[in-house]
Amino acid sequence: MTDTITNHSATPDPAQDILERARQQVLEEGRGLNQEQILEILRLPDERVTDLMALAHEVRMRWCGPEVEVEGIVSLKTGGCPEDCHFCSQSGTFQSPVRSVWLDIPGLVQAAKETAATGASEFCIVAAVKGPDEKLMTQLREGVAAIHEAVDINVAASLGILTAEQVDDMVDMGIHRYNHNLETAASYFPQVVTTHTWEERMDTLRMVRDSGMEVCCGGIVGMGETEAQRAELAAQLASVDPHEVPLNFFNPRPGTPFGDLPTMAAIDALRTIGAFRLALPRTILRFAGGREITLGDLGTREGLLGGINAVIVGNYLTTLGRPATEDLEMLSDLSMPVKALSQTL
Repeated sequence: MTDTITNHSATPDPAQDILERARQQVLEEGRGLNQEQILEILRLPDERVTDLMALAHEVRMRWCGPEVEVEGIVSLKTGGCPEDCHFCSQSGTFQSPVRSVWLDIPGLVQAAKETAATGASEFCIVAAVKGPDEKLMTQLREGVAAIHEAVDINVAASLGILTAEQVDDMVDMGIHRYNHNLETAASYFPQVVTTHTWEERMDTLRMVRDSGMEVCCGGIVGMGETEAQRAELAAQLASVDPHEVPLNFFNPRPGTPFGDLPTMAAIDALRTIGAFRLALPRTILRFAGGREITLGDLGTREGLLGGINAVIVGNYLTTLGRPATEDLEMLSDLSMPVKALSQTL
């Protein structure tokens, strides 16, 4: 009987095994988990998520430090996009309530000033297009110049798929960082978008990285992908070696093909945050769209104590976020100083 009890108590715990391996590999050595290991993390039982978040927080503090980068975003062109991204209410191919609107230069500058007033170090200009035409590039150039003249803030952009010439133009404008999300794993991408390919997005990212601009590349989790595909996305993001990964949690939009999908469970969202931090130990991991509906206030705090080290404050492109003051108060409560990580990494 004694031997039986001893053997049973010595049964290996797979969850403990992957967390111990992650502690050595990621925390001590600074090497991110591979795809197979990420999947093990995503399959941790609920009762081990607290341990995962604690380890992810240690990793963030060890390899990134305590600072949190704050960013505001504004849409230069909203709606009327010709692409059919199934999650997006800005697509002109769906019967969604969002309609095409252009923001003028004074409005852009005012938005940048309001963003800077929150203490944010980054201001991202976004347009709902497959890629920019000459009109949009001209407006971007004028807008960036006006912002740089009016306020001291880094300017980023997200205008879709680029040509090599457009990449060079953005460098000349003084664009600090370019955002172009992979959205989802390559194996799931055809179920999400049919009007362009995952490879086209990757080509833009390679050109941006080679140009010297910082690469901002993330995705959306909870769109019906499997855990294996979520791990695939994390590994593919790591292969890009991005400066920043915005992590969006799917928020169903009326009138889109994915409008009836359920939102992600909060415990799965936390598991995903921990897994992405262990896959990308040195990367800015940013809370982006959907965190409010998926995690709420308590889960948002847990995420910041579980690997997140950047936030978008204010509203998103077509959905409402938390007031910037509330996020800044929360960061203060957690003793997390606001700082531009890109200047220190």
